[in-house]
Amino acid sequence: MYYEIKEPANKEEFKSYYHLRWKLLRAPWKQPEGSEVDDIEDQCFHIMAVDDKNDVIAIARLQFNSPAEAQIRYMAVADPYQKQGIGRELINRLESHATISACKKVVLDAREPAVGFYQKLGYAVIEKSYLLFDEIQHYGMSKTL
Repeated sequence: MYYEIKEPANKEEFKSYYHLRWKLLRAPWKQPEGSEVDDIEDQCFHIMAVDDKNDVIAIARLQFNSPAEAQIRYMAVADPYQKQGIGRELINRLESHATISACKKVVLDAREPAVGFYQKLGYAVIEKSYLLFDEIQHYGMSKTL
């Protein structure tokens, strides 16, 4: 299966990127379009995977909490493309970007079903964190680079 990892480069690509973010991370819980975007998007590093038709199939974002710490947020891979290495490659790209930016640690809040995925990539559970939409348990995780 062909896919390419790249940064959204223009308005149309960002529109597709945010639409998949909403579709996978907000729509199943009846959240309105627009709820997938926050006020620091322009300060973050965004990447996505696209298929051979240039359709967005996975998304992820890296934000900088401090000069030494980055945070992975809004990561999702569309169901038909899961378990094919795309998520792992997104994480590798985000960690490389964090390292180039002199970060020493990456943190994230994983939904309960994704904890094992992140543990395989070297992340450790630090704490049980928040409950999103009153039903999605998240766990704070961390990895030293």
